[in-house]
Amino acid sequence: MKLDHSFAEELTALASEVKPNKLINSHLVAFNQELATELGLPTEWQEETELFNTLYTQEGLLNRRTVAQKYGGHQFGHWNPELGDGRGLLLAEAIDKQKQRWDLHLKGAGPTPYSRFADGRAVLRSTIREYLASEALFYLGIPTSRALCLITSDEPVYREKQERAAKMIRVCQSHLRFGHFEYFYHSKQPQKLQSLFDYCFKYHFTECAKAESPYLALLEKIVQDTAKLIAKWQAFGFNHGVMNTDNMSIHGITFDYGPYAFLDDFEPTFICNHSDPQGRYSFDSQPGVGLWNLNALAQSFTPYLEIEQIKQALSTYEGILLKEYSTLMHHKLGLVPSAANSETHAQIINVWLDMLAAEKKDYSVTFRQLCQFDILDDNQNLRDQFINRERFDDWAKQYALALSKQGIRQTQRQTQMRHHNPHIMLRNYLAQQVIDRAEEGNFEMFHQFIAALKKPYEEIEEYQKFSAPPPDWGKQLEISCSS
Repeated sequence: MKLDHSFAEELTALASEVKPNKLINSHLVAFNQELATELGLPTEWQEETELFNTLYTQEGLLNRRTVAQKYGGHQFGHWNPELGDGRGLLLAEAIDKQKQRWDLHLKGAGPTPYSRFADGRAVLRSTIREYLASEALFYLGIPTSRALCLITSDEPVYREKQERAAKMIRVCQSHLRFGHFEYFYHSKQPQKLQSLFDYCFKYHFTECAKAESPYLALLEKIVQDTAKLIAKWQAFGFNHGVMNTDNMSIHGITFDYGPYAFLDDFEPTFICNHSDPQGRYSFDSQPGVGLWNLNALAQSFTPYLEIEQIKQALSTYEGILLKEYSTLMHHKLGLVPSAANSETHAQIINVWLDMLAAEKKDYSVTFRQLCQFDILDDNQNLRDQFINRERFDDWAKQYALALSKQGIRQTQRQTQMRHHNPHIMLRNYLAQQVIDRAEEGNFEMFHQFIAALKKPYEEIEEYQKFSAPPPDWGKQLEISCSS
């Protein structure tokens, strides 16, 4: 294993050295050994004493050059230059066998210069939610940061009420955000903006650096990756909730989890963040917000590109997103993308979604039920899920005809559909049950849920309790941004 500190050493204008503070009576309650092995991290880190020594002692590998990052961001559409890692520290960059860099980032580390009078802590509630979400999205195939470990404690912290402080180490390619570039651009520091671009080309976008126009290639890459990411969010029914530009990664991954939610009933206008009454970050607003954020980032490229080049790069966003989304939805319905049948397939997909929305059907459960669709049967079990049976019958005839024309064996098609429609989903009511038990010191359900989320497409008896739709009281739970 090799650890590096390139960000701390080469981007000093964006790095403030801060040492992590240990929590009162802290304990390691979860360690992602699979991820550690993948990154080539020391196996002994899974032991509490070893991990804490490497985090907190003077000679510890993860305590040698820890820094809080400075950035800005557009929050709910308004520019804020006074942002940064208020409770997080970049510990180091692990370099794996493929020479890929991975940030090791500690959340809940304590006060930093960017804490803005806050305590720099993360609560157990939000830490568990991020751990669950990052693993859930990863195993669904959605680009995301990962959780390496979860540390709990007896240290009290105060939000709406007294809670317990916790920490986690998360892993991703880098923590470079749209807001890093925006900060140097809007603060009129062109040399430091140049250094940031140079750093990106050197360590993270080496292929772009080789292009005829590196800056154009980089912007196009970010646009493409962001479009594909949000298409996956929409296809799987994931609502991020706080798509501020300081929460947007230049690597096109999901991170900075807050009041997120996977859809229960299919409501396109669903708002998961109770601090967003206007619905700026509602589920169906996410594709548009993604483009808005890319336009905000693109201002940072104006010293290097002509306006027409920037417009051209941004103009590809919608087409990439729609193509990716269409492909994913074809897979979910067992349809084979074809130019000859594109209009018919689009109608089938859209009417299906309209039926789910009109009758507020559970998004994931109903898609999973669709995997059993039989072109030679009346599909009574699925039909009974809908009040408007006549509309379902008309749609089912079109759908069955489209499937029959593909010439794929029904059992093969059904099996393929089950690989694209998860059986296990991260529900907020289940996450809350995990949190309630954990706050009492019981992490058994947490570990069970993590194990289930790692196999979302399989029907395993011991995980069946995580597959049911939520009861009425478990729908549309208000989730706070406070962490």
